[in-house]
This record gives sequence, C-alpha cells and structure tokens, in this order.
Amino acid sequence: MTLAIFDLDNTLIAGDSDYEWGRFLTDIGVVDAETYQATNRVFYEQYKAGTLDIHEFCRFAFRPLAEHDVETLHGWRNRFLTERIEPLILPAAEALLARHRQAGDTLLIITATNLFITEPIAERLGVHDLLATEPAFRDGRYTGELQGVPCFQGGKVTRLEAWLRGHGENLGGSWFYSDSHNDIPLLERVDNPVAVDPDEALADHAAARDWPIISLREK
Repeated sequence: MTLAIFDLDNTLIAGDSDYEWGRFLTDIGVVDAETYQATNRVFYEQYKAGTLDIHEFCRFAFRPLAEHDVETLHGWRNRFLTERIEPLILPAAEALLARHRQAGDTLLIITATNLFITEPIAERLGVHDLLATEPAFRDGRYTGELQGVPCFQGGKVTRLEAWLRGHGENLGGSWFYSDSHNDIPLLERVDNPVAVDPDEALADHAAARDWPIISLREK
C-alpha cells in the first residue's frame, strides 16, 4: 500500500473548517458573537504561530457540542457544510485526490480539527480514512472533553503510527500534503513531503529541505 496523506484545512479546502464552524455558530446565534469570536480568533492566531495549547482549545471548541443534543447538532452541521464548506472546496484539490486514487494509493486525511466537523467533509471529498481530534461521546451526547491523543503537531505522528500498526502498514513510498508548519513533524516522516500553499515558516523549511511547494488555489 502506498499511502497518500492530506491535511484538510487550508490544504484540501480554502479555509479553516474549525474556525469557520465557530463563525457559523455565532452567525446563527448559538454562542455569544462578541465573546466567542474574540476567543476563536485568539486561538486561530496561536495556531498559526505554533503556540496553540490544543487541550485548552478543545475545551473551548467542544463546549457547544456538549450543550446541545446530537439531532440539533447534525442539523446545524448539514447547513454548515452546504453554506460554508462547499464554497471552500478546491477543484485542484479534488483533482489531486483523483490522481492518487487512480494510481491505486490509499488516501488518508489527517487533521487537528475535530471528527464531528471533518467526518462529513472527508466523505464529501471521497476519502474514507480519516484521523482527527476526537470529542468524547457518552450516553448519546458529547461530553465536552477530549478523547485520546489530539491529532495536532507531534500528535499526528502518534495517531498515524497507531493507525499504521492497526492496518499492518508502513510509510514506504508515502506522501503528505500540508500547508502548515505545525505539520513539520509528520512531513519529516514521509518519503514525499509536499508543502501546499504553505505558511511562511513551512515555506522556508520546505525550501531549505528542497521539498516541492505547490498551490491548489492557482487558476
């Protein structure tokens, strides 16, 4: 098996699904707009700077999941996917996925954004294997807590290694596409790292390492 791994936010889609979900919740009046947006913005800036405390962010991000029943959450999510995610899907990203699919590669999305948000996005993109940060779910409701290892920075490597062991596979010939310097630990592990519309830190690192740098946003 040749594994083709993809980051999701700002790689396969032209935006950050976690950040957009927060904006969506404020727009429909589920959370206090001023307070939530300000906090969400701070966390997003920390993510870009590489200083995000993922556990602190998860407590913040999972609170709305814990405060509402699953049926209501799914209704909001369906609307979110149609209104906010569909316009962010990049034709060039879908073409890249198709090329790897046609080559017989196994496609895997690995993302720091939580499973509740990303599972239907991966399905929309036709990618059946997904590793994401997991909100705990018990007795038919989200608890607001984190389950297991967050899929962020070195945690992506930990989660991927567990996935590989479970599937009896390895990283021989593997690819990983990402936009973020937060993913350098995993980019360093694959045979074919590719920087996609990279942030400044990743662009510098990729250039120094002579990694390919591509854009999925160019027309």
